[in-house]
Amino acid sequence: MATLLLVRHGRTTANADGGLAGRQPVELDETGRAQAVAVGARLKQLPLAAVITSPLVRCRQTLELALPGVQPVVEEDLTECGYGEWEGQPLKKLAKDPLWPVVQHHPSAVVFPGGEAMAAMAARAVGAVRRWDARLTAEHGAEAVWLACSHGDVIKAIVADALGLHLDQFQRIVADPASVTAIRYTPTRPFVLRLNDTGGDLGNLVMPRRPRRRRARPTDSDAPVGGGAGTGATGTDR
Repeated sequence: MATLLLVRHGRTTANADGGLAGRQPVELDETGRAQAVAVGARLKQLPLAAVITSPLVRCRQTLELALPGVQPVVEEDLTECGYGEWEGQPLKKLAKDPLWPVVQHHPSAVVFPGGEAMAAMAARAVGAVRRWDARLTAEHGAEAVWLACSHGDVIKAIVADALGLHLDQFQRIVADPASVTAIRYTPTRPFVLRLNDTGGDLGNLVMPRRPRRRRARPTDSDAPVGGGAGTGATGTDR
């Protein structure tokens, strides 16, 4: 199957001020713009089959700076969690809310007042990337690499699903601004190839091209015993 690169948007004015932006139209700050340019330099070496984005302006700005000239496809299901009445509030204030410990330790039970359930956010985001991955694999082959730009909690929910974790454990995962997380879905399970990567070469995420008639084999979903030779190949027979 294809390889998905999850890129979080660069730092925003809300991030810098310690606020919860939610779905508000906050923009990248100076640091965030620099982060977007830097991640773009790393991404340019990759033959991206598609670029997908959350509709929010901070994601679109990140891609404009990272991949100038690329026209991303907007995917509504990758938008930020609907935090409802929490949006625009300082995190220090929210930490005193009775809902805060539930968000930290039992997020699958959280429905934000006037907003969205975290479980619903996770379901729509995971569904979106799995749909896109299947479509792009069918169109471009198993060696395809594609990118989705989204938000911290959304990315963490997708990673938790890929790792087989319950949503209640997703707060253990970190997705920094402008970080890259790579997931390769296979017929039976996903592999998390990179997590919260903010530097280094991404070239080995491109798989060697296979013969055109080469069909998927059961070993495509196998993990290399002993760790293998690196993320350029998964399975035991390559």
